[in-house]
Parts: sequence; C-alpha cells; structure tokens
Amino acid sequence: MTKVYPNAVIPQSATMTAPTRGPLVLTIWKKSLLFNCHGFTVYDSNGNLVYRVDNYAAGTKAEIILMDATGRSLLTLRRKRLSLVDNWTVYDGETAANPKFTVTKHVNLLNTKSIAHVSITGSKTKKPIYEIEGSYTQRCCVVYDEKRRHVAEINRKEAVGGVKFGGDVFRLVVQPEIDPTVAMALVIILDQMFQ
Repeated sequence: MTKVYPNAVIPQSATMTAPTRGPLVLTIWKKSLLFNCHGFTVYDSNGNLVYRVDNYAAGTKAEIILMDATGRSLLTLRRKRLSLVDNWTVYDGETAANPKFTVTKHVNLLNTKSIAHVSITGSKTKKPIYEIEGSYTQRCCVVYDEKRRHVAEINRKEAVGGVKFGGDVFRLVVQPEIDPTVAMALVIILDQMFQ
C-alpha cells in the first residue's frame, strides 16, 4: 500500500527551500495529525513532515496558522471581514502587523480561467504578483507570477500502480521561483475559498 504518513519530524531548514535544479514536490493530505481536528499535513518526497495546519473548529475559519513540522508558526492567514469578495491577508508568524500579501477570489465573469490573485498589501498599484488559474475543487491549478512563469502547480496524486487517491490527497509542485511556504499558504486559502 502506498504510504501517506511521515517518517519522522526533521529540521525545517532541510526542507523549507526548493531545490536549486528542479521543483520541490510536496504531498498534501487534507487531514490533521491531531485527533478531532481539521487541517493539512504536508510531506516532502522522502515522506518527511514539512508543514501542518491544525484547526479545532469545523467549517470556515477567520484565522488559520501554517506551522512547520515542529509546530512553530510560519504564517497566519486571516479572512477580511465585511468584504464583498473573499479576501485573505497573510502575516509572518502570529503577528497582526505588517501583512505580507493579500489573496482575493476572482469574480470577473469575463475571465473564467483565473480563480484568485495575490497582491502585495499596501501597494499603490494593485497589479497581482501571482495569478491562480484552474479548478481547485478538481485539484488542477497553476500559479503564475507577474511574468506569466509557471511557479507552482496543484494536481491529483497518483500511486505508483496508477491508482488515484481521493481528493483529500494531492500534490503541490513548487518551482524555485516561489517560496514553498507561500505556495502552501495559497493552497490553504484556496481550500477555504472553494470548500
């Protein structure tokens, strides 16, 4: 049977950066390691735990914390309240000051390929730094940077024998041009936007 669980907790510095020659492939399991929690468990290609998200409440959340394998907070994702569109702001660690970026659900009926865009918070130009296209519910998305380079991809995971996993196990392929932590934050936000 194909293994979905981690081997052991390893230091974050060994897995936080994408390889210099090729993409970093992460397996995402939409399941928390804690009993009665909702969240994500993320492994590298060697089966080592890289990231985790543990939420105690069911349904949509106003705040989600992305942690490394040891439980240290890396990013905090907060849903903007009283907004006409689904908007999320991302902060370093567990701070509430100086947001890194904002992710907005795309609601333009003319451009149906784009499902969300990412922009620098507080920027005078609202030009997106990343554009996300595809279908998250089908686990088939591509993240493009401002130069339209393919920097990350979400797709279904297949076992070695060609057997497909359910929708709760999928892959995140991260190119060296994007921080893997940012790419994982985008996956979590997409999951909240399209659940």
